[in-house]
Amino acid sequence: MTLVKTITDESHFQAELTNAGSKLVVVDFTATWCGPCQRMAPVFQQYATKYARAVFLKVDVDQCQETAAAQGVSAMPTFIFYRNKTKIDRLQGADPTGLESKIQQYIGSDDNEDAEGIAGHMDLSVFITKAQCECLNESDEHPLIHALTSNGGYLQSDCDEQLIISIAFNQSVKIHSLKLKAPADKGPKSVRLFINQPRTLDFDLADSYTSVQDLELTKEDLEGNPINLRYVKFQNVQNIQLFIKDNQSGDEITQIDHLAIIGSPISTTNMGDFKRIAGKRGESH
Repeated sequence: MTLVKTITDESHFQAELTNAGSKLVVVDFTATWCGPCQRMAPVFQQYATKYARAVFLKVDVDQCQETAAAQGVSAMPTFIFYRNKTKIDRLQGADPTGLESKIQQYIGSDDNEDAEGIAGHMDLSVFITKAQCECLNESDEHPLIHALTSNGGYLQSDCDEQLIISIAFNQSVKIHSLKLKAPADKGPKSVRLFINQPRTLDFDLADSYTSVQDLELTKEDLEGNPINLRYVKFQNVQNIQLFIKDNQSGDEITQIDHLAIIGSPISTTNMGDFKRIAGKRGESH
């Protein structure tokens, strides 16, 4: 049984994206006359076997012209990556190493996939721009970056128990809930949430500004269970900041083992993707 599904038309393509749910979908836009495409075909098949948790689709651009045009494909091979029917990245050209590194970047861990479990939502970690994230009062040995994955390591405060965590996304997202894993004594207790701030708030501002939502966390909330937010308030988020005022025991050190933000990307239309379609409309002269 082949692990790469060959797409027959646009409705088939959309159905496969829908059926994949929050799984990573990797699509190979290819052509029979394209030499580099034919060289990549066995590589793509190999990755489909190796990364069984992702869905691998093949689209022949001549047989599925509508799909290729709608996805902005103008050179072959082009590989496009989707989650929740939303395009998250693309790679052009025959680059086996580049393709595998993007699959590894976006596939997520088994933990993440189990953790999503909320219909229509996903772990938004693949949309976080880590270079633009910041944490005030983090320990040098235990920085924020350690808490953004579940690969071990943790975030710890430095001078006192307070932290300001600023997380930036590479596209607008809707946030449904947070998931926190932290020790019962050192985990956060009072948390104020802010969104779309032009820069990271300092501690005085975070204390005095009007927040979007305030949370009082219990020890049960620190076990990785979803902490639901006022979803209507988090519909168009470019960045989110968490001001952690204190922890469960009043200790000097606050610790977070893992922070996950659950939600969904806002499907944005890149007009560049539709150039070829627009070009065909006026071809009457």
